[in-house]
Amino acid sequence: MKQIALILIAACAISARAGGLESLENFAKTVKTGRAEFSQVVTAPAKDGQAARAKTSSGTFEFTRPNRFRFVYKKPFEQTMVADGQTLWLYDVDLNQVTARKQAAVLGSTPAALIASAPDLKALQADFALAAAPDKDGLEWVQATPKAKESSLQNVRVGFKAGEFAVLEILDSFGQRSVMTFTGFQANAALDASIFQFKPPAGADVIRQ
Repeated sequence: MKQIALILIAACAISARAGGLESLENFAKTVKTGRAEFSQVVTAPAKDGQAARAKTSSGTFEFTRPNRFRFVYKKPFEQTMVADGQTLWLYDVDLNQVTARKQAAVLGSTPAALIASAPDLKALQADFALAAAPDKDGLEWVQATPKAKESSLQNVRVGFKAGEFAVLEILDSFGQRSVMTFTGFQANAALDASIFQFKPPAGADVIRQ
């Protein structure tokens, strides 16, 4: 499933580092809900002499802290991921299949935790080693490395533009890179609680893990 990113460094080391980490902390503390559109480019590493392959998808993202979010992938394939506070649901429209997992067991050290769950840096640092990285492409960056040894991620980078959440980059343990770019971000948007509820469609195959 799609997943989600962060980093920062410095020639002006100290001010650059403060910028990215401060932006992340301010985002966690002050943005309680949000919605945006996103585009995602997933690039698999080069293999057997073949060039790296990239796949692009797009959709919408909404969240409300501390533990609810919704990703809706619209192109090229329809998929919906909903965290309702107890269960993480993944619905694949083409397969008419729903996968349900206990949210507490899977959310902690995922990219979603960085942007939609933790209320402050201290909470994030329970699951991630956080480090500022240099400004790049007009963005302030923070890199998060999961502390769990069995994590499927190498690291996640989060980019902020003028303090606003803008980019999430994810590098997984297989070397696959996913870059999610968010546009039209609305901080503290009024969101109906019902969008974070999910009911498997009639006739769908439901797999509980």
